Amino acid sequence: MEYTEFITHVQSLAPSESREDAEVATRATLEILKQIIPSDEREELAAQIPQELREYLHGNETEPIQSLNLQEFIKRISQQESVEPTIAAIHARAVFAVVQLAVSPENFRKFYDYFSHDYEELFTISMTNKISA
Repeated sequence: MEYTEFITHVQSLAPSESREDAEVATRATLEILKQIIPSDEREELAAQIPQELREYLHGNETEPIQSLNLQEFIKRISQQESVEPTIAAIHARAVFAVVQLAVSPENFRKFYDYFSHDYEELFTISMTNKISA
């Protein structure tokens, strides 16, 4: 998936008022994700998203935060974007949906497995009933 297509999808799913809002939402969500997902898994994910977005998953080579609950995750995105938490949750859901479109089912399953059940509302479809390949 190309960068323009990725951002356009985020913009339409959010719905963001502008392309810039969709870019900020995407950047904020990916930068907070790197605090949760280990670096080797982030690299696999980054390899399948547009080049322009990969940098947001790089860095932060410390151990991931294992206990970042949904509320804290949304709060951090909200602060990063300077928007209300309800808007940040909508943005994160849109970014997750586009990531699901952009990466292989196997990599998305690995991505999904890093989140506790309280994150379920951010995923457009439940992975609990899917059979892993």
